[in-house]
Amino acid sequence: MFFLNLSLGSVSIPTVAIFDSVLGNEIKSSWEIILWNFRLPKAITAILVGMGLSISGLLMQTLFRNPLAGPYVLGLSSGSSLGVAFMIMGAGFLPSFLLSDYGIVIASSIGSFLVLMAVLIVSQKLRDTMAILIVGLMFGSFTSAIVSVLSYFSTAQELQKFTFWSMGSLANLSWNSVLILAVCCYLGLLLSILSIKPLNALLLGENYAKSLGLNFKKTRFIIIFATSILAGSITAFAGPIAFVGLAVPHLAKLLFQTSNHFLLFWSTLLIGAILMLVCDSIAQLPGSDYTLPINAITSMVGAPVVVWLLVRKRKIMI
Repeated sequence: MFFLNLSLGSVSIPTVAIFDSVLGNEIKSSWEIILWNFRLPKAITAILVGMGLSISGLLMQTLFRNPLAGPYVLGLSSGSSLGVAFMIMGAGFLPSFLLSDYGIVIASSIGSFLVLMAVLIVSQKLRDTMAILIVGLMFGSFTSAIVSVLSYFSTAQELQKFTFWSMGSLANLSWNSVLILAVCCYLGLLLSILSIKPLNALLLGENYAKSLGLNFKKTRFIIIFATSILAGSITAFAGPIAFVGLAVPHLAKLLFQTSNHFLLFWSTLLIGAILMLVCDSIAQLPGSDYTLPINAITSMVGAPVVVWLLVRKRKIMI
């Protein structure tokens, strides 16, 4: 899927030419520029986004024991949206460093970070995990309300720019941006790997996990922090990508018929990367100059697949 993604687009590049370019052999200069400056960063971004959001969804669904929980359930996406909304629709109130080339990334990161800090502070005060879920939803509603107010007083041009950002995009990332995103995803996935054993303990509930000697408060903090790093960094660079984090863990459970996170973690990681590459390949409309919003494609492609699997398996594992 990775090499197919690189070959498809408005200009078709043969797979042989891609291998030649990677091996240092000479190919068409136009192909070289398209491949190394645009398609390769985009394909790597798709893999990172797919893996990060899928694992975030798995962590949240296991922690809250809720099949409808996703990577943005703690309000991180809304926090990012608020930061970007302030930058695009309220630029006059912001310091000059936010108006740089990385302005949207910085604003999005600050927004999600502030919501993360608020959720983490509240989580230390609350014993009930479900209460944290409600707090996250309330923060999300609050920030969405502020975004609505900003939208009401903004111009049509500002609204259009914000709408395009909210559709999500894997393109236009420089190699430096891809590197920063890769480091953030690496840290988040590393924390997630360390949580695999505690996640299995949490399958039978909080009290059972504690009876096994699990430090629940510490584990909950690590899981929330890992999700925040993954979802926050991905939203900052690619925008709020819908559906993937919610659906891929269910796809992995349905395909492999297991709730064991030692298998589920790696299968979710792989399926997430493959799904994003497939969706990005479709979004490019091969042979056409148009590119569809990635958010629309993830839902259009993913939703029927999940419904078909549910009907076929007739059982969902939580």
